Amino acid sequence: MCLAIPARIIEIDPATDIAQVSLGGVRKEISLALVNDAQVGDYVLIHVGYALNKLSEEEAEQTLALIREMGLLEATEEEGATPGGQA
Repeated sequence: MCLAIPARIIEIDPATDIAQVSLGGVRKEISLALVNDAQVGDYVLIHVGYALNKLSEEEAEQTLALIREMGLLEATEEEGATPGGQA
């Protein structure tokens, strides 16, 4: 089973299409090679180091809430969740 998870872009290096994303304070470097027009503040669906597509903030929050309900994410004050395992 594959799992992709929403995360918010917090920084982009336009020279390399590499972004830093944050989920509950955990930062991860990902590639934006598969996503057009991503900007800081956007939510993207990430899987194995790649952003697959952009999501609305509402869709991202709904998805994160469902993942928390399954016990795969723990609620925190910052951004609503933190990974229960590795992202």
